[in-house]
Amino acid sequence: MTNCLVCKNKIKPFISFGKQPIANGFLTSQEFQKEYFYNLAVGFCPICTMVQLTELVDREKMFHTNYAFFSSTSRGMAKHFEEFAQFIKNKYLKNKHDPFVIEMGSNDGIMLRHFAKEEINHLGIEPSKNVARVAMSNDINTTTKFFDEELAKEILSQYGQADAFLGANVMCHIPYIHSVIAGIKLLLKPKGVLVFEDPYVGDIVQKTSYDQIYDEHAFYFSVRSINNLMKMHKLEVIDVAPQNTHGGSMRYTIGHIDTHKISPKVKKQLKIESALGLHRPKTYASLAKKINNSREGLITLLKNLKKQGKRVVAYGATSKSTTITNYCKITPDLIEFISDTTPIKQGKYSPGTHIPVKAYEKFQNNHPDYALLFAWNHAKEIMEKERQKNGYKGKWIVYIPKVKIIKSV
Repeated sequence: MTNCLVCKNKIKPFISFGKQPIANGFLTSQEFQKEYFYNLAVGFCPICTMVQLTELVDREKMFHTNYAFFSSTSRGMAKHFEEFAQFIKNKYLKNKHDPFVIEMGSNDGIMLRHFAKEEINHLGIEPSKNVARVAMSNDINTTTKFFDEELAKEILSQYGQADAFLGANVMCHIPYIHSVIAGIKLLLKPKGVLVFEDPYVGDIVQKTSYDQIYDEHAFYFSVRSINNLMKMHKLEVIDVAPQNTHGGSMRYTIGHIDTHKISPKVKKQLKIESALGLHRPKTYASLAKKINNSREGLITLLKNLKKQGKRVVAYGATSKSTTITNYCKITPDLIEFISDTTPIKQGKYSPGTHIPVKAYEKFQNNHPDYALLFAWNHAKEIMEKERQKNGYKGKWIVYIPKVKIIKSV
């Protein structure tokens, strides 16, 4: 048993993935002996309905000077963030005098650059210094600190309040969520908005996308759980919009309570959540069974391919893949290597299972019989590129929403 990070009531895990390493902790062979592990388990709070990890990893172990994720490496994400920025400008900044935008978890500036190029006042908050340096080299105003209520006070004294406070795949990372929300409330103008998007627990339940569960994701949000959290700070959800990013996300727009008109989409999504049973413990017990079945199906398939002498290479050294490889016990005897385009990961090994990560050219120049698609949330973009530009004629293995083989056509 443990206490809910939001309402402090007792919760109980509904699934444990056992010992797991840092999801984005790709490492050298010299670092194998000192690799850090923790117990990855997820619980549901029946009081505030928040789904959350029951054991947390220190933030400095996850976000640091060698953080291995750069948002700009994906063309799909670049387009998404351009559209996100345009949405904010059109809906919340139009006709505003000297608007100010803050983004938490701004990474390499992939979204803020669209404000910077129009000379809109902005501030990025990115604690991973290596990716922050990329943003700063492109003249994006960035601070390399972790955001909380204390930093919010510093920002308020230096810059004043913001018209929009943004986040993408970052709010769910922060276990001290009350300090974060309190800080954001301080920074929002009376008509200001918080707009953020994160992996959506409804998609995890519907797709059995359990690779969304790893150390960085302390929370798995629903509209109901977010509204419960925000109301503790006299804020409320005023709009929602499902997103395709990260295999299924939700964009939440938050405002000061009784200040904005609430979109009918909020009520509609709450009805969908009730139908899915996202407020019921039995929904998560059922999810745990589906996850176990998915694991059995994937490992059986890989072992059968090995017996047949087939070459299997994984595609995409993602954070999500760490949960899959360690939970399913997928090791280098089943997967030859992981192909990835990120230079900082190449020449290293996957966390925990120590599968070699090699440059994309190794895949391109020697196509395997099967490619296990760890970056499944970019499946359409990847499969089209490999078929049309690189002539890949092998087969793809996917495991979301179910384990299956897809032929390249």
